[in-house]
Amino acid sequence: MKLTFYGGAGEVTGANYVIECAGAKIMVDCGLAQGGRFAERGNYKPFAYNPAEIKAVFITHAHIDHIGRLPKLYKDGFRGDVFATHPTLDLARISLDDSVRILKDEAEDLKEQPLYTEEDIINLWKLTHGKKYHEEIIVTPNIRIKFNDAGHILGSSIIEVFLKEESREIKVVFSGDLGNPPTPLLRPTEFIDKADYVLVESAYGDRLHEDKSQRKEKLQQIIESTIINGGALMIPAFALERTQELLFELNNLAESGRIPKIPVFIASPLAIKATAIYQKYPDYFNKEAAYLIKSGDDLFNFPGLEFSLTTESSKAINNVPPPKIIMAGSGMSEGGRILHHERRYLPDPKSTLLVIGYQVSGTLGRRLLDGAQEIKMFRENIPVRAQIKAIGGYSAHADQAGLLEWVGHIKNVKKVFVVQGEEKPAAVLAGKIKNDLGMEAGVPQAGEVFELN
Repeated sequence: MKLTFYGGAGEVTGANYVIECAGAKIMVDCGLAQGGRFAERGNYKPFAYNPAEIKAVFITHAHIDHIGRLPKLYKDGFRGDVFATHPTLDLARISLDDSVRILKDEAEDLKEQPLYTEEDIINLWKLTHGKKYHEEIIVTPNIRIKFNDAGHILGSSIIEVFLKEESREIKVVFSGDLGNPPTPLLRPTEFIDKADYVLVESAYGDRLHEDKSQRKEKLQQIIESTIINGGALMIPAFALERTQELLFELNNLAESGRIPKIPVFIASPLAIKATAIYQKYPDYFNKEAAYLIKSGDDLFNFPGLEFSLTTESSKAINNVPPPKIIMAGSGMSEGGRILHHERRYLPDPKSTLLVIGYQVSGTLGRRLLDGAQEIKMFRENIPVRAQIKAIGGYSAHADQAGLLEWVGHIKNVKKVFVVQGEEKPAAVLAGKIKNDLGMEAGVPQAGEVFELN
């Protein structure tokens, strides 16, 4: 039995892991690498394994850095089964459909063939199977799988892999991306009782988030400040989870009279489609959100809210004078409609850019967060005079304390592999796991193979 780290090792994005057991190969995640031209070009390289040999793929959640190369896997010969929770499959489908055009433009820019086509997605989806949390999946007589609630985005999973070969039985746990409870919508991250080997994400492995109890108050203060200044509040929001959580919070603030009625625009077709999927799965929400739904509250609708689905309606936002709130993708300002609004309002000192999600090194969002005074956009040099704010409490990722708490609940661990983090956060978290929890821990490198004993 062995585990190979093909992606997500030594980097935040591009998660891709393969386990071999009793002659069968299974995979966890098959994501896009993100964050700068070098990372993007790496997506076009051939897989370091034969996709046709993979019997089954298990998906932790629907973010593109965990699913983005699945259609390429099919294109290159994979014909096995794909398993995920029902919400993950729904969200993954709209995310991949949305990515086709973007990746086509990127391929032309990089002088590469497109990673995949719409037909590859359609054919891949014939291989998918939706599963519930805690439902046992029998892959072979030697491999069993179980999904647990990760609390990261709707349908996100921690994956337990049970392996048997000859007289040996081993359990490997993949954290996927762990949530940051309590969240406005989702249930808390589930804990795992025991495992032999654990892969844990480390996006925030070297830091702590702000006090979660203050995040709504901070959001209210930033909105009020922008209104007083007469500016536009731009929020580069990830289409999955961040947009829906913010809509939930804005709904609450508006209905309680804590913020005045101003225009709120959702200028992201993907976020609008994702919100409809969230409305389809209320059983995955936490008790508070479920109670509000049962009481008749429409969590994602309030006075002043407008969904701008078409390009024309998004452009029409410019005709609405500030103050106003504009939420649009992408969450790291690497593409999408948010760029057009940033070009218009970043030079305006009355306006504000609010960062609420993780910004990968090398992205425009990270440069803005790090204090860039000028950025290049649409072949123009754009001065940055708007206020740049961040609320860490809305992060969808567990911070260092949350990661240590989750790992610390697991008994009988032989080794913890710290993955899906930049070099420093991963190394710091590995050190804390060793020193504070007394577990063996390390940061694997891409391509590293580990024998599971």
